[in-house]
Amino acid sequence: MALLQVENLSVTYTPRDLPANRAVHDVSFDIGEGEFVGLLGESGCGKSTLGNAILRLLSPPARISGGRVTFDGVDVTSASEDELRGLRWTDLSTVFQSSMNSLNPVIRVQAQFADTFAAHKIPGDVTARATELLELVSLEPHVLKAYPHELSGGMKQRVALALALALRPKLVVLDEPTTGLDVVVQRSILTRLAELRRELGFAVLFISHDLGTVLEMADRVMVMYGGEIVENRSAASMLAEPRHPYSRGLLGSYADPRLPDVQVTYIPGRPPDLSQPQPGCLFAPRCPHAEDACRQVHPELLPEHGGLVRCLVAQEDRLPVVRLGAADAAATIGSHFPATGTLTESAGTPDAAVLSVDGVSKRYTSRRGLRTSTVEAVRDVSFTLHPGRVTALVGQSGSGKSTIARLITGVERPSTGEVRFDGDSGPTVRVDRLRGRALVNYRRHVQMVFQDPFSALNPTRTVAYALSRPLVNFAGLRGAAIRERAAQLLESVGLAPAGQFLDKLPHQLSGGQRQRVVTARALAPDPQVLIADEPISMLDVSIRAEILELLGELVRNRRLAMLYITHDLLSARLLADEVLVLNQGVLVERGPTREVIGAAQDDYTKLLLESIPNPFAPAARP
Repeated sequence: MALLQVENLSVTYTPRDLPANRAVHDVSFDIGEGEFVGLLGESGCGKSTLGNAILRLLSPPARISGGRVTFDGVDVTSASEDELRGLRWTDLSTVFQSSMNSLNPVIRVQAQFADTFAAHKIPGDVTARATELLELVSLEPHVLKAYPHELSGGMKQRVALALALALRPKLVVLDEPTTGLDVVVQRSILTRLAELRRELGFAVLFISHDLGTVLEMADRVMVMYGGEIVENRSAASMLAEPRHPYSRGLLGSYADPRLPDVQVTYIPGRPPDLSQPQPGCLFAPRCPHAEDACRQVHPELLPEHGGLVRCLVAQEDRLPVVRLGAADAAATIGSHFPATGTLTESAGTPDAAVLSVDGVSKRYTSRRGLRTSTVEAVRDVSFTLHPGRVTALVGQSGSGKSTIARLITGVERPSTGEVRFDGDSGPTVRVDRLRGRALVNYRRHVQMVFQDPFSALNPTRTVAYALSRPLVNFAGLRGAAIRERAAQLLESVGLAPAGQFLDKLPHQLSGGQRQRVVTARALAPDPQVLIADEPISMLDVSIRAEILELLGELVRNRRLAMLYITHDLLSARLLADEVLVLNQGVLVERGPTREVIGAAQDDYTKLLLESIPNPFAPAARP
């Protein structure tokens, strides 16, 4: 008997003023003891809803509308709250996506362990037991005395993992546990997770949209689309020959940046509206292999080629065969999708620099009582930005990347060094000396695209309002001219027809659409420099290539100079002309993108490259 059995599970959201939304429909699968199962899919496909349904953690208006979940012989769907309290954390545990939100911000780490032990009546010395658990996830005992805000993102996620393993569960549900973390921290956490799984023998359901990580670690992979499982097979089989077109599209958005030639694709279109009836295959409107029958008959999840697949074309063996090798895997899969969705490397000869950073350093001084401490966030950094070119600034979290962005925008001033702007509208400007109105005028020429499109827009204001503010403040537009120009901006970032988007609120847009609106707002003052601070880290892999292509086109067509801040070396490889590698505030390597990523010289750059998940490598799987 399997450890976890999910049988015909359905989850429906029934909001008061909107149509019911069928988020999960008729999902069935098993997880055996000690098995590592990955669950892949875009945002909105139902992954997290499925994970919460397994744990019985759904909040209204969501409810289980059909099916059953059985864990270790217990029917979770019909269990009482008392039974569930005895089950959760002891045998069935979870690590949530946001480590900051899963930890209580007002109590120390040790108190959070104490609460867990007390709730489950675990006797013994809290400090000793908690220290042992922190050692399991490679954290020092002094972390017990810290508040969550005093820890880095990776440390907080390790604490959350230690709490999830505190009572030696049989199954751990991991919901996007490393999203937003840099590749080195992600690699260390996942390596330790694999070691703990071997030592303790627990099973894992790993929910993610990070293909490389899931395929590298999982024994078996399930792909979810439109609230349904569309493919379920071993990870090795999925890598060798994915059988659903959606699985192939997801794999096509991933590639190894170290390869001589890199090409990725994105899946055109958007996921279906699950509040409306959907005849036929849910993926048919986006599928390059769809036939007439696909638009009329809803396929079943049936055995095929050693796994399960929900595709009429594959089941009738009319899907083109794809057999992958390590070297050209991503390009081979990606080639099955339209060439218009393909992002390739940039080229060009630089013009004169529009912005220069010369010998910049930034020190932060803090005082606690009589003690004063100084942190050197940036040390003697120099580089230039050129029209029509992208410079990628690469490094781990805490390396000083965002500090440099604040120095360029004038939000902060360097301790030493100069930042100079050579724009089209006048003489050279010393940015580090600007004040008042002069600083406001300068910021018209240097705009930001922020990391999180979900928090970068006011949730209570329409898209038209978001675009109107820079048009009023910088361009001096009034009346009907504002709406007309806002529509032009939306069209320029691929949101067409603009009339469909101007009066929408942010929550009515997908993540990719929101990031396009944020980009359009940055373009409103007609800037000469664009600073993109991790603009795709919060987006699905299927959307990332789409946004990168947009940014690349804007840079070339508008002759923008872009500083692209990232820890994602694949996106840097695809988008950037030049790469700067920053380690603890110091530039340790720089040069053309192909040379830096393809033939790294510095040990730190090599570490970043080695930390990238690469399931296509023969020795990648733990």
